[in-house]
Amino acid sequence: MKSCSVSPMAAREVEIPFTEAIRPPLWLMGFVYFLFLSFALSVWAAMGNTAGLISLLLLSALLIYLRQLITMRISVTSKELFIDRAHIDINFIGDVEVLTPEKMRLIRGRDADPAAFLAIRFWESSGVKITLNDKRDPTPYWLVSSRKSEELKRTLYIQR
Repeated sequence: MKSCSVSPMAAREVEIPFTEAIRPPLWLMGFVYFLFLSFALSVWAAMGNTAGLISLLLLSALLIYLRQLITMRISVTSKELFIDRAHIDINFIGDVEVLTPEKMRLIRGRDADPAAFLAIRFWESSGVKITLNDKRDPTPYWLVSSRKSEELKRTLYIQR
């Protein structure tokens, strides 16, 4: 069986000019934690101290796991754009439009294309619309939430 690993030297050669992580805001995590606390309180009232403490610890660990799961990672290398597990070759990227919160609200709602790829988070009001030039792909554009929209656009244009 062959091992498919990247050597440390090859890993250093891959330059990542742009990276961003869209994490859930503190208010959202606090809200979810208070929901979990109410559940743990119910377990404590019904089953006692030990069960309440165990449920509190398990739900706290679940909250940490959910935060990691919900976090969206965007990165651009010299050849590809990665958004979580989705990726596309830089050569297939056409126009990149920075969206204001108002444009973003419209394009992810009323003006949305059902065939578009959406990498959006409801708590992030700005982003970019990345038009694709791949004739084999029916996806017209990628709609991506980003706090660094201008920097992402600039990086994509530089990498092409």
